[in-house]
Formats: sequence, structure tokens, C-alpha cells
Amino acid sequence: MRVTLCQAVLAFAIIINLLILYYVSRLQQQMLHRHRDHVQPSPRLLPSPLRPGITVLLREFEDFENYVPSVAKSFLKEKPEQPIVVAADALPYPPIVLPNVPNVQLVVLKPAPDQPAHVSRPENYVRTEYVALVPDGIKVDSTRQLDQMLEEFKTNQGQVQMVAAPVQSLTPLLCLNLNVSLKEWTAEYSTAPSSKLCSALKGDAVILLRTKDLFNFSAPLAKPLLTSLFIQMALRGWKVRILDVSFSSAHQPLLSSSHNQWKADNRAKANRVQLFRAFGIKRVILEDGKEQWFGCSKETPRCFGTIHDDTPEYLYQNRWTPPCCLKALRETTKYVINILETSGVRYWLEGGTLLGAARHQDIIPWDYDVDLGIYLEDIPNCELLRNVESGSIVDEKGFVWEKAIEGDFYRIQYSEHNHLHVDLWPFYPKNGMMTKDTWMDHRQDIEFPEHFLKPLVPLQFADFTALAPNNYRRFLELKFGEGVIENPEYPNPALKRLEKN
Repeated sequence: MRVTLCQAVLAFAIIINLLILYYVSRLQQQMLHRHRDHVQPSPRLLPSPLRPGITVLLREFEDFENYVPSVAKSFLKEKPEQPIVVAADALPYPPIVLPNVPNVQLVVLKPAPDQPAHVSRPENYVRTEYVALVPDGIKVDSTRQLDQMLEEFKTNQGQVQMVAAPVQSLTPLLCLNLNVSLKEWTAEYSTAPSSKLCSALKGDAVILLRTKDLFNFSAPLAKPLLTSLFIQMALRGWKVRILDVSFSSAHQPLLSSSHNQWKADNRAKANRVQLFRAFGIKRVILEDGKEQWFGCSKETPRCFGTIHDDTPEYLYQNRWTPPCCLKALRETTKYVINILETSGVRYWLEGGTLLGAARHQDIIPWDYDVDLGIYLEDIPNCELLRNVESGSIVDEKGFVWEKAIEGDFYRIQYSEHNHLHVDLWPFYPKNGMMTKDTWMDHRQDIEFPEHFLKPLVPLQFADFTALAPNNYRRFLELKFGEGVIENPEYPNPALKRLEKN
């Protein structure tokens, strides 16, 4: 086969191009390796060890009105080399004009897609062994104030993990005890026996602690800052000591207009709600005994989803029934029982509800509904039960009455939104035994002798008196097994067992 001149030239050009591509590729690989050999890790990604000293950290301030620049200048006036970090959730607007010196830095905590991860991590900016959390609007009166706090901290080290210097204002700093039970979704404040040593504070203060302790918290800078820190401290058994050192408040009041105060109050309230929801705290008992609720209500869905295998999701979180749910169940049960009694419907506490009454005089702390037995023949006596056959009914109090889709029983829900409920199980006598037409796949769902209901007896339950089978111990042991009152267990131990103390 003859090769034409044109074909030869084309083949030569292809070979030359391939050689050029090969050498260009080799050159790029060599340059890449040389670049990798010479690039050093970013100092921010590998932070240097902490050095002696204190970093001033300003965290809680309002972007629409604040005194952060003047607070920073106050510290710098006394000590020009003082490290100061201002931490904001997003870039403040109007902009904060900070002193233009290297030791004063603004950290935006919100990650940005065009920035590396370390830029939004405040622990990369606090490089001293100690950190002072400073509220907005204070004034430094002496170069010795932070040094005195540090000396006091070192003197009390081992006894406390924080020290606090009050900010002189119209409201004195209060020393409180704080008990947090995540299992019960509850935080309880009380007056501390000591006015100096406590687990929480109420009021404005400068807080000093070790940097590594602050950033070992899971939420070191969550707002409200002190509320967040003291909850995390209480769970660790840590203490704070109030010192005789104090700071002045340069601005009283802090906000110059009622409108700005209104904005700040609303933001503080929103931050508090968000914090408690993030921490899984649904009930707060204040030092004066008043309660605040952060869980579900009639206007919201319940705090947990569909139950699978008799084991609600909160048990897998090592928690019990949220207190708002227990409160709603008690309210619904009392309401339903009152209607049954006034309608002439015989009822009794059933199953796990009776077990809770026998064991706790209340709902079992990890239960998620209430069961009542009723006589089938008494159903026509109650107008709501009689009419619910044709569809669900929302009564005048907002409770929802319906025929359960799972079988021949009735369900009364707390509201149209919140499906916490009381179940009514209709039984009828047959050959001396109480039986029913719908059976669930539960160990305790069995027939039982009618003599347990003749007579019914009063039993304390959830702060009111309900009716229960006579000899309820034998009744419960028939259904659950011997010793069931004294030996608590979760509904499905094969999936999740109750941890014994």
C-alpha cells in the first residue's frame, strides 16, 4: 500500500502533538509535586499552644445599638496589647467600627461557602489560657481588674470552674442553684444557700474561665450566653464563685429608646426559646417557683412522632416522656373521666395506666397515652360516645372524640393538632369474664374475671381520684406478671431496657 505525501505529513503532525502533550503533562506533574512539597499548613488549621494571659470576648450585644467599640477601647486604654475578640452570628449591620489594631478581631460565626471552616470557629482566635466573657456597655476602672479575677480563679482552682465579677447596675447579681434533668426535660432554679458559691447566676457579670473549658462545651457561645453556659455547667457539676471585684456599667440604660428595648426583649425571648429547644429542655422552674413551658401545647403537634414497637423515640435518647406531654395527658384524663362519671359510664384505670397509679400515683414517667376500660353497655349513656359513631367530634373544650381506626375502641385526643390521647376500651361480661371485640398484640390485653370490677375502688391518680379494680395488685399481676409493681421496665425490653440505678 502506497503512502501519499499528505498522509505522511498528517501522521507526522499527530506524533508531534502527542509528544508535546506528553512533555506538558510531565512538566505539570513535576510542578504540582514541587508545590505540594513547599506548601505549609495554614497556622489557623494548626493553632499554636495557648499562651499565658486573658482574651476579652464580647458575645452578647445588639447590632442595631451597642457600645462594643467603646468597651474595646476601655480595655485597650488600660492595656494596649489586650487581646479582644468580638463574636457575632452574622456580620453586624450597621457595621461595628472596632479599633484598627491586630489584637482586636471580629469573628463571624455563620459559616460562609467561600471561606475555609476555621474562619468561623472562635476557638482559633482565642489563643490565651483564659477568657473573660464581657457584657456590652461595661467600663474598665483599673488595669488590675482582670488580673485580680485571674488570681482569685487560681486560688479557688479545684473548687470552681468559673469566677464572676458583678457589673454594678440597678439589678444585683443573684447566686442560684441549677438542677438540670435531661431525662425529664427540665431545668430547675433555686436560691443558693451561699451568696458567693453557686451553679448559676442571674444578672450581668464578667465571667472568667479557662479557654479549654469554654470550648469543650458543645455549645460554647449559644445565646443567651450565661443561661447556656450554666446549663452545661450544671450537667457537669461545676460551680462559679462571685468575687468582690466588680465592673462599672458605663451606659444605664443600655438601649436609648423604648423601641430598641422592645426589639432586644423580643430577640432575647426568641434566643431563650431556641436555646431550650436545642438543649431539649421543655420545662423551666424559676427560683420563685413559677414555671415556663417550651414544649408542645394544644396549638402544636405533640413532642414525639409515631410509636414503633411500643418504644417511643425519646427512650432511645435516654429520656422519658416530655413534661408538657404528661401535663396534657393528665388534663385529658381528668376531663374524660369527669364526662364519663357525669354520663353514668362505668370506667376503670386499665393496663399501664393502672400500673402507673399503683406505682407512682400518676402516669408512668415514660408512658405516652392513657388507657381506661369502660362497660360496653354504658356507651349509649354518653352523648359524645354515642354520636362519634358517625364521625369525629371536636367538643367545646377543643378535645377530639373519635372511633379508633385500629378497632372497636374510642380515642379522645388533646386537640386537633396535638394527638396525645386517652383510649377507652369497651368490655362486656361473658360467663363471669370481662372480654371485648378488639384485641391488641399486648401481653396485658387479656380477659379477666368480672369480680375485679365489683366493686370499683377509688385510687389516687395524677392529683385527682379515679376508679380502679378492687385488689388491683392481683389484677396487675394477672396482666403483667408477679412483682410488676416493684420491678419497673420499659414497654418492650427486647428493644430498650430500663437502666437500673
